[in-house]
Order: sequence, then structure tokens, then C-alpha cells
Amino acid sequence: MNALHGHAAMLLFAFLVAGSFSLGGLIARMVDPTVLTLVRFILAAAVLGGIAAVTGRIKAWHLRASWRYPLLGGIFAIYFILMFVGLRTASAINTAAMFTLTPILSAGFGYVLLGQRTTPRMAAALMLGGAGALWVIFDASPERLLAFDIGTGEAIFFLGVVAHALYTPLVRKLNRGEPPLVFTLGMLLGAIVLMALYAGGDALATDWTVLPPIFWLVLAYLSIFASATTFLLLQFATLRLPSSKVMAYTYLTPAVVIVWEGALGNGWPQPVLAVGVMATILALLMLLRDEG
Repeated sequence: MNALHGHAAMLLFAFLVAGSFSLGGLIARMVDPTVLTLVRFILAAAVLGGIAAVTGRIKAWHLRASWRYPLLGGIFAIYFILMFVGLRTASAINTAAMFTLTPILSAGFGYVLLGQRTTPRMAAALMLGGAGALWVIFDASPERLLAFDIGTGEAIFFLGVVAHALYTPLVRKLNRGEPPLVFTLGMLLGAIVLMALYAGGDALATDWTVLPPIFWLVLAYLSIFASATTFLLLQFATLRLPSSKVMAYTYLTPAVVIVWEGALGNGWPQPVLAVGVMATILALLMLLRDEG
């Protein structure tokens, strides 16, 4: 039953994360990426902090080894900052495809940090998913792949993907029984402190009054749904599923982003890219079957 709940959490996670690529691209150029991530985390922390205060979930022992929170928060903040930097020049679909490289990286980190082994079926699924991602990233062009003709935005975002892949098994390694709500809040507060030290002055110097309504609508989505909610879902699932299975749900991201892009009127990708998207979905199904 715990595993089933973890799978349900990651399905919702995939839908909400996909929206962050399409919507995040709308405001990526409006504010400095670190400042945007700082404000996003502050709003998310306010939501989770309010819930924690009302429910009385925070206990004194949760604060032990508090160094874990800025460490995890800093790693996750790097992912979000680089996502916004990447979205300035890369398309939402390409960055979503790059995001699907997370499982294979997460499996590697899971082995190093937790000793989680990859079965032959999982290895095949990870390779298939990676191939599908590359098919989309390089626009189904073998020539571009062989030349490794990758855009600057995609290259920058890949570094964020590495950070995200490290974060997942690290959560499992460093969690000492804290509930997901408290652990997520601690991670957010740790990230806020680090980003405030780096970009607090830029945040205060930003003229927030001139930003259009779309900025605030997207920021609300990113803070409440694509941050606070997805953080909880990821923490919840990570404690119930192996790291590679948790991140397997990222394989749904390109397909859902395509739907988001179409719904927002940004057009539909070339049909040939569907081959790569279907490969990533097949990889997801292969990973979820491997429950042994």
C-alpha cells in the first residue's frame, strides 16, 4: 500500500512539474532567476509553514543535524535557478526532455549513496528513456546528435538536472524519520537563507510593481503547486519507492508538456518527435513493472 501511495503521488508530481516548464517559460526573462527562485521558495515556505503551525507537526528533535536542510535546499535551488536560466533560450519541450535524463543519473547516485542496485530491466528502461530524451532534444536529427549540437539553454539546464538527480537519493539518506511536511519546510528554509545571502540585495532592488499580472499568476502556480505541493509529493514518494522509480515518472514530463504547450496556444511539435516521447513512456512502464 505504501508503494501504491508513492506511485499516485508521483503521477500528480509529473503533471504539476510539466506545467512549470510551460508556465515558467512565460516569466523566465522578467526577473533574475535566483531572485525568482528565492521569492518562489519564500511563498512555498509560507504555505507549508502555515500548515505545519496549524497541525503542530514540528518537534524539537526535527531540528537536530540542521546542516542537512541548507545542503538539500541548496542543491534543489540550483536545479530551479538553472531551469529558469535554461528556459530563457530553450523551449519547454526540450527542457522537459532534458529533465527525463534524471532517472539514469538518479540511479547512479542511488547506487553510490544508498547501494541501490539496478536490475537488467531497469537498466534497459533507463537507456531507452535516455535515448527517447536525446531524440527530442536533438530534434530527431542523427547529425545533430553526432555533432552534439546542443543549445546553450539545454546545456545549462543539464547541470540543474544533475543537481535534481543527486537530491532524490540524498533525501532518503539524510532523512531521520522527519515527516515530509517538516523535512520539506526545513529544506526550503535552508535554501532561502543561502539564496538571500547571495541575491537578497537584488531582490530588494527589483521593482515588483511594474510586473504584469501574468507574472503573479504564474508565480502563484510555481510557488503553491509546482513548489510546495511537488516538494511534499517528492519527499512522500522518495520514502516509499527506490530513487530510480521515483524519478521514472519524469519520463511522463515531455508528453504532458506537449499538452500544456498546445493548451497555451504555443503550437504542437513535429510528429517525428512523438517517437522519442513514446520511448520515454515505454521506459516508464518498464520501470514500474520491475517491482522485484
